[in-house]
Amino acid sequence: MSFLISDAHAQAAGGATADPISPLIMMAVFFAIFYFVAIRPQMKRAKEHRAMLDALAKGDEVVTSGGILGRVTDIGDAFVSIEISDKLEIKVQRHAISAVLPKGTIKSA
Repeated sequence: MSFLISDAHAQAAGGATADPISPLIMMAVFFAIFYFVAIRPQMKRAKEHRAMLDALAKGDEVVTSGGILGRVTDIGDAFVSIEISDKLEIKVQRHAISAVLPKGTIKSA
């Protein structure tokens, strides 16, 4: 019956032990890769967006996340008033502002 099971295979099955630290090291490596690929860039973008909203001032030309282009007329804690046309203002949530544009962008658009 020894022709069904090779001798080398039968010998290795009884004496093999796995290293218990190896899976922990692999999990740490995968977490480090995930951190540098996904988590860290997202945190950096969020920090830049918060800094942009903190630096927001009256007269800045902005674009909302909905694509509305306008000039900031009033700034509150949670809402910002934006003039999108002559004598036409809308209020949007502060975090809905996606970009601050250079001066003169509205005239050229």
